[in-house]
Amino acid sequence: MASLSSTAAETTTERRGIPGAQFVEDVERYLTQSGLDVNSSLSFLQERLQQYKLVEMKLLAQQRDLQAKIPDIEKCLDVVAILQAKKGTGEPLIADFEVSEGIYSQARIEDAGSVCLWLGANVMLEYSCEEGTALLQKNLDNAKASLEVLVADLQFLRDQVTITQVTIARVYNWDVHQKRRMREAVTAEKDS
Repeated sequence: MASLSSTAAETTTERRGIPGAQFVEDVERYLTQSGLDVNSSLSFLQERLQQYKLVEMKLLAQQRDLQAKIPDIEKCLDVVAILQAKKGTGEPLIADFEVSEGIYSQARIEDAGSVCLWLGANVMLEYSCEEGTALLQKNLDNAKASLEVLVADLQFLRDQVTITQVTIARVYNWDVHQKRRMREAVTAEKDS
């Protein structure tokens, strides 16, 4: 059983460039295998923890961006669906749109057969309603898939942060315990 758990502790995985943290079961063996003293080991672990925190901040920013992007894409899909529904009826669509920040205007859209979509980088293209719907649906599916991957990455990262924090605590506590034993040994020598 001990060999199985020590093998599992030695293997670290990686997920999309995020290195896996190593759970340290036996601190003394970990220090001798790594060739580090306690302070160097603690410094290394603290540095790794800071790297994890930095990656977590970046992933959280990406998650916020995607969570803001998905409702926008869904709104665009709804608008295109409304345009398609009004297409053959001859009934105009009255819409309010933002001209600039805080300034709105009213538009009368009659029998629109195409839509213009912002692609980014100040690029707008005109699509038929069907092509626009397909493109928006593809973008929505990609955004949702990216969000799922991001959530999994964040969960993996949080696990690595927890493992690293536990390892830091174990190494620190082991050091305190070793120092206490040395003091007790020195005190016992003086008493005898």
